[in-house]
Amino acid sequence: MVEELPRSSGAVLGFKMSERLHDQDYHNFVPIIDKAVAEHGKVRLLASFHDFHGWDAHALWDDIKFSTTHCHSVERIALVGDKQWEKWMASVCKPFTMAKIQYFDASETDKAWAWLEEA
Repeated sequence: MVEELPRSSGAVLGFKMSERLHDQDYHNFVPIIDKAVAEHGKVRLLASFHDFHGWDAHALWDDIKFSTTHCHSVERIALVGDKQWEKWMASVCKPFTMAKIQYFDASETDKAWAWLEEA
């Protein structure tokens, strides 16, 4: 499941990722990102993982497509979580995007937002 976070504003968007992601999740949140890209040129994203169980096969393919089609329109990505594999995921993602990626512990959520919002 993907939920847009209320602190999202303009070119800085945040999403809470929980449970297992499915194809429909991408149909719901990618248009939000596309709209922000159309309005601002580039976006910065926060992905907050909470009780996250990964992707089903179709959603994994959606994620790969998203990464390739948005590699130049996403400027920064803040990954927020509390599990070692989520921290590891920040390293794995780097070769697939032009965005700067940084991992933040769940206790550092405000710091993650500040990093995305800075000039």
